[in-house]
Amino acid sequence: MGKNVHAHICGICDQTKDEGIFLYQLYICEDCESKIISTSPKDENYQFYVERLRAINQSFYTI
Repeated sequence: MGKNVHAHICGICDQTKDEGIFLYQLYICEDCESKIISTSPKDENYQFYVERLRAINQSFYTI
């Protein structure tokens, strides 16, 4: 009974979070959203976020 019905699994970090956004069908938690926005192309995590965000493009065409 203690489960939050508004929790979703983040498509970036794969953790269940209560707060975030949907970008098409991909849910992105607030923490990952902040990290994506503040990551520069020179950052070592940049490519990781690019690969995870590609899931948006793939899921968009499979609908």
